Amino acid sequence: MFLIATFNLKPGVTAEAYESWARAVDMPTVRALPSITGFRVFRCTGLFGSEGSPPFGYVELIEVADMDRFLADIAQPAMQEIAAAFGGMVEVTFLTAEEIVA
Repeated sequence: MFLIATFNLKPGVTAEAYESWARAVDMPTVRALPSITGFRVFRCTGLFGSEGSPPFGYVELIEVADMDRFLADIAQPAMQEIAAAFGGMVEVTFLTAEEIVA
């Protein structure tokens, strides 16, 4: 199962501030969760084949090995603090997805 977050930074939040926090706090903490097998953050740089701007500034791809365990993991106080900090910096939409295997 994948959790995909698409988001833009809130007004007043700089890319440098968010990315520094993501590298120092968010990524190492989420990657250490027992329920997670992968966590990557991407900065959107453009629209393929277009001069337009992408609708989102960032995308997170979180690979969840066990959704029940993940829900328990994110209920812990340390993750609640990270979620609050993240929510203070971004306007986010979370999607769940399953990989189509050929």
